[in-house]
Amino acid sequence: MAVFLVPDELAGDRVDAAAARITGLSRSRIAELIEAGGVALGGVTVDKTSTRVEAGAMLEVDLDQPARTAQVVPQVVEGVRIVHDDPDIVVVDKPVGVAAHPSVGWDGPSVVEHLAGAGFRITTSGVPERQGIVQRLDVGTSGLMVVAKSEHAYTVLKQAFRDRTVDKTYHALVQGHPDPFDGTIDAPIARHPGSDWKMAIVAGGRHSVTHYETIEAFVAATLLRIHLETGRTHQIRVHMAAIKHPCVGDPLYGSDPVLAAKLGLARQWLHATELGFVHPATGEYVTFTSPYPDDLQRALDIVRAW
Repeated sequence: MAVFLVPDELAGDRVDAAAARITGLSRSRIAELIEAGGVALGGVTVDKTSTRVEAGAMLEVDLDQPARTAQVVPQVVEGVRIVHDDPDIVVVDKPVGVAAHPSVGWDGPSVVEHLAGAGFRITTSGVPERQGIVQRLDVGTSGLMVVAKSEHAYTVLKQAFRDRTVDKTYHALVQGHPDPFDGTIDAPIARHPGSDWKMAIVAGGRHSVTHYETIEAFVAATLLRIHLETGRTHQIRVHMAAIKHPCVGDPLYGSDPVLAAKLGLARQWLHATELGFVHPATGEYVTFTSPYPDDLQRALDIVRAW
């Protein structure tokens, strides 16, 4: 066990967040260690990631415990569409219900597994289950993502996402009518203090900026074009909920389940419609687009008919 003292500035934080800051490990790795009994606070084994720490408390973390890893099982996943393929990159149109990569606790299909099953050779850069992954989409969000096939492409694209030079455009159907119809949301995002699966606007969270503009307004909802300046987990969903206009079909962030049922939606109306970046090999700017999936188009047709 490695022993640390909780500094004053982390007092009141969740133990998973504090331990991650202190040790440099990811929060998901800390959560694994907590589940395995590998974290103690004040001599008492921690059993919940939401436990709060106090300044000066003794934090013990078993850094030697082997990490669990998700297994990549090659499989052809129905609905995954290849938009572009060359020696350096592959651009995928990901359907809903498919993760970007395998992870501990997720037993559904993933883009990485589809590419392996379909015979694509992906760079070995990155941890085994995330090889080639330079961006991610939520399981419940459909649309475009790029995967690196060469080490050079992986390095260049990772830096491009860090430098925010990748143009990521989403369309979202949100409840009600945002005021103003076009605007920018600049609010920090971090893990929700009361939930392991939810994000929230939190003072001291990561800088997050979302630009939106109205495409079409309906009786009960508004179709938005959204440009992400940053790329935080659940960013669009959190920011739209924060201005009281959650994505339709997103009960985790406060949407109306009655409206979703009327539109036949079983997930949030959110789609990555366009992806543009400088190609890592040719240096040319490339743009890819994706049409709405059937379920989103059907819901849009219904709300438009109202």
